[in-house]
Amino acid sequence: MGIVAGLDSSPDFTRIVVCDSDTGAVLRQGYAPHPLESTEGGGRPSDVDPQAWLLSLGEAATGGLLEGVQAIGVSSQQNGLIALDAQGNTVRPAMVGGDKRAQVAAADLVDALGGRGAWAEAVGCVPGAAQPVTKLRWMSRTEPDAAMRTAVLMQAHDWLVWQLLGRPIRRTTDRGGASGTGYWCAATGQYRTDLVEMALGHQVMLPEVLGPSDAAGTTPEGLLISAGTGETMAAAFGLGIGLGDAVVSLGASGSVMAVHTEALVDSSGMITSLADATGMHLPVVTTLNAVRTLRGASELLGVPDLEGLSDLAMKSTPGSHGLVMLPYLEGERTPNLPHTAGTLAGLRRESMKPEHFARAAFEGMLCGLADALDVLRGRGVDVRRIFLLGAAAELPAVQAAAPALFGVQVVVPQPADYAAVGAARQAAWALGVTQGTLDPRTPPVWPGAAAQVLEPGDELAVGQAVRQQYVAVREQTHPGAFRA
Repeated sequence: MGIVAGLDSSPDFTRIVVCDSDTGAVLRQGYAPHPLESTEGGGRPSDVDPQAWLLSLGEAATGGLLEGVQAIGVSSQQNGLIALDAQGNTVRPAMVGGDKRAQVAAADLVDALGGRGAWAEAVGCVPGAAQPVTKLRWMSRTEPDAAMRTAVLMQAHDWLVWQLLGRPIRRTTDRGGASGTGYWCAATGQYRTDLVEMALGHQVMLPEVLGPSDAAGTTPEGLLISAGTGETMAAAFGLGIGLGDAVVSLGASGSVMAVHTEALVDSSGMITSLADATGMHLPVVTTLNAVRTLRGASELLGVPDLEGLSDLAMKSTPGSHGLVMLPYLEGERTPNLPHTAGTLAGLRRESMKPEHFARAAFEGMLCGLADALDVLRGRGVDVRRIFLLGAAAELPAVQAAAPALFGVQVVVPQPADYAAVGAARQAAWALGVTQGTLDPRTPPVWPGAAAQVLEPGDELAVGQAVRQQYVAVREQTHPGAFRA
């Protein structure tokens, strides 16, 4: 038996799990918040001193948590950009999160390369405000002195791995993290340095991209450090998803991702072609409106929380008495309708009741995510089982409608630190390869997530009818939106 640790440095905290490398059993856990300064208005800061991540890591690992650990895997928030000078010092605080400051820079980059399709062909994704390539463009336009001093680019998990290893000359990343930068192509496995130069104005040093089972190095204390990866890839690895599986994540916005054998190039830009943590691919489709739809409905109806909205929706029936909501409340990304608004159709005297409106909000949110699933299915991605994530996945109204609307088995995993578990599993893989006990092409077999399993059952035909009603309203309101 070996002992490994996985650490997940999220935007707000660090979680550490210590696991048995053979079975995946969690032996110990640690947690610490990040010591971040609050921003004006109480929002999460877009500029962060990365030293805060190290302070949080050290606090989470106190009390002998890492005693006996042989290898560590690192997962961290995606889309963070750490710009270093030639001496390895940060030229400015790390840029993290969506960072709306870079929205104009994103549009500028799209135009500079010749449109959304050109970017999809080049790197499998279209620049948005969150991506590192867009932040480079913003920095070159807004902070030219910092841009000129930038000599090395890293992401959050790259930087943490580098720090754990004692800041060696060699800097590394992994396929998953690299695929979200906007300047590495999952289809070719190569950097597009010309896009870095287009965004920043000059060439820089980029981390070496390691394979899924590779080790980044060994700490001065003798601990093996695996390649590391982004939170999305680590969570997928921790959940144990494979071919035929998709993950639907219910946050304020929504996302659908699935394991696939190849990188997908989507000229419309709706698919972001990421790499996963196992050597496969992880195409992602994002919607702008998920739980924000439920919160808006809750506020309109005067219901104090989402649990109350769910209870109200359960008093209605599938189809919401003909009421259909297109939940494009913040515009929409899938389909690409950034300036549109939501639609409420089917208003009749008998449907104008709070419970039907509440049900329509749940069905509209899930039908929008079913549209995103269909984008992947239309490109040949096999979806036979869906993992449903997020606090809203526990709501009875979601669980009652999701299997029938998605048309497949729905799995609701028990809450756990899946990104940290995925990082630990990666550490176990690298350790096993180093010791000669594991194949570099085959990850260790750990049990899947404990979960509640929901089947479409007899409601499948009803769900299909509700979905057809939704699609009819969408096509009438936004004809050809998915053919643009």
